[in-house]
Order: sequence, then C-alpha cells, then structure tokens
Amino acid sequence: MNYRYPPTAFGGASIKECSKFERGTVKRRDLLVGFVSGVGFTAGNAYLWQMAENSSQARETLAEDGYDLDGDPFAIPDGEEGIGAPVSPPASRVRATVADAVDLPSLDALTEERSIQSSSLVEAVEQNLAQADRESCCSGHSHSADHSGQVAEGEAHARVLEKVRNFNGDFIDDIFLTETEKPVLHSLFVRLKRAERLVGHGNYNLLSFDELFKYGKRFSEVGAFTPAEFQMIEKLFFTEAKKYGFYGEKVTTELTAKIPPRETIKIPYSGHYLLRGDSAAYYDKLRRDIGDSVILTSGVRGNVKQMHLFVAKCLESNYNLSKASRSLAPPGHSYHGIGDFDVGRVGWGYSNFTDKFAETDEFKRMQDLGYVQIRYTKDNHYGVRFEPWHIKVV
Repeated sequence: MNYRYPPTAFGGASIKECSKFERGTVKRRDLLVGFVSGVGFTAGNAYLWQMAENSSQARETLAEDGYDLDGDPFAIPDGEEGIGAPVSPPASRVRATVADAVDLPSLDALTEERSIQSSSLVEAVEQNLAQADRESCCSGHSHSADHSGQVAEGEAHARVLEKVRNFNGDFIDDIFLTETEKPVLHSLFVRLKRAERLVGHGNYNLLSFDELFKYGKRFSEVGAFTPAEFQMIEKLFFTEAKKYGFYGEKVTTELTAKIPPRETIKIPYSGHYLLRGDSAAYYDKLRRDIGDSVILTSGVRGNVKQMHLFVAKCLESNYNLSKASRSLAPPGHSYHGIGDFDVGRVGWGYSNFTDKFAETDEFKRMQDLGYVQIRYTKDNHYGVRFEPWHIKVV
C-alpha cells in the first residue's frame, strides 16, 4: 500500500488523522493569505484614493492661482534648454537627503578664497601694464592712462571671448560649489522636479517662488523646502553674476516676481507660453514667414523655471557655476522673463540647443528675413555661448 505520509511522520498517527491535520493547515493558510491580500487591497485603494485626492487639491489650488488646467495631449516639450544628459552621482543622491543639516558658507568668502589661490587674467594684465608704465617713466617714455585702459579692456574682452568660444571648458578662475554645497544643490534639484510634476510642465514656466513654497508646504509630493535649500536659492539669485563671469544685465530683481497667467498665451503643440503683445506677434510672424517646420522650444519663464534650468546646468557642469553661466543665464538675468523666446526645428529635440541649429535651413531663412536678431551672437560680450536659437524681442 502507498502511503502519502510514512507511519511515523506524526508520531505514529493514522492516515485519517494526518489528512485532518493537512486540511486544517490548508484552511489556516488560505485564511492568512486571504487576510494579507485583503489588507494589501485596502491599503492600495487607500493610497490611490489619497493620490487622487491630492491631485484634486492640487488642481483646485492651481485654478485659484489662475493657471490653465486644460490638458494638451501634444504639449510635450521638444527638448529643454539647459538640461542635457542627467548627471547625478549616486553618493550625492544619498547625501542630498540630509541637506537641511548643512551650514553653507557664503559665495563671497569662496570667491575671496579662490582669488587668493589664483588671480584673474585681467588683474595680471593690469599689473603688467602698471609695471610697464613705471619702467617707461624711468626711461623717459610714458604711456597715457587712456591707452593703458584700452589695452586692459581689450585683454579682458579677449578673455571673455575665449570663454565664450570654449564654453564647455574649465578655466583657472572659474567658481565651483564647495563639497558642502553639492548635496544641497542635488536636493534642491529633486524638489524642483517634484514641483514640476505636480503643477505640469506648462504651468511650471509661470510659477512664482511664493506659489512654489506654498505648494511645498501643502503637498507631500513636493515637500517643504529646507533652510539649506532656501539659502541656496537666495545665493544663486542674489549673488552678483559677474563673480561667475556672466556680464549680462539683471532684468528681474525680485526673487518672488510673478508672471500673471492672464498676460500670457499658450502656444499649441509646444508646452510653452508667450507674453501677449510683441512676443506673441513676433512668433506668429516668424511662423508665417518660415512655415510649420519652426516650433517654439522655450517661451516666457519665471524665476522658478530659470532657477531649475540653472541648477540642472550646474549639475551637468560638475558644480562649476562659471561654466554653467556660459550656457545659461543665472536666475534673474534671463530675457525669457520679459519677452525673449527660443525656436527650433520640429523633431530635433535637444539638438535645437546646439550649434547645429545654425546649420539648418530654418535658421538660414530666418537670417534672410532681415528682422530677426539673435540675443547671444558668436562674439558677444556677455560671457554666454553662441545661441542661434534665442530670439531677441526686447
């Protein structure tokens, strides 16, 4: 006879008794599995319900602040200025979770420290000129102060052009974030990305810092900003950009400046907005003259979006603030905040934000129109790389 259990399996119990034990064990196992499944199902439903409720609250808040809630299935950005390949070292991701415990040094102190280690070319040129003047005086030959100033200015401009043409290089007088500041920059970037997901890509272009901080406190999907993150935001916005090597004008002096949604117009199939009036009219004319192969790749954007792009560029530049500012205007210095916009070729993605765009038929045709001006030319004195995609409006 074939037994399912050996006679001694349960201390000599009979087959009938073993079967009863097996049935009891199966029932208890099924009951336990059912209970766990029920708990998991209930918890899952509760989580989904909470997510739906949070999403509903977010939409209500956005509506109160005047933002557009109509979904545009084609409002997918075709590339993004300032954001190339993501750069985020694993160690920095971990350290970013403790960023609120960091005490940040001032950038002024950092600049002074670096200037002690190495002086800029302009300072060296001025010292050489002064020495040459002294030697010339001793030999009975003098140079005029005007001439000396012109030479120094010329050397300084040559230095700026060198950086513009080699914008992806690292220079001896570049300003970097300290090791202490690096994890804070990462945590700030992560929180800004969360906010963008919450409010939507289009609305994010118009978001103000007051609204951003409010959403951070109200919605766990973003989370409240830490003291260290606040300090980093203020540092990047209020530090004089010339310290980085950016010589453009500061067009927005208030960190919490707001772009009213009612003063903008949503551009279909782009995921971006333009200011009503000159900017929108300019873009419409450009599209009529060039055709549908030209698309808006970046329109009006507030301080939050510019901060986000600059932080992303800093990460991509290995924490080199000077290098980042050669490819993207620091927060408060972008003309996108008051009317400028970017255009590109349909389907080109991130390539629209490279020199390759200058080789396209679209760019060549824009140049032939006569009225199109580029904000940052090849030999600009702002310290910014050549941007053939950046249309000057104001």
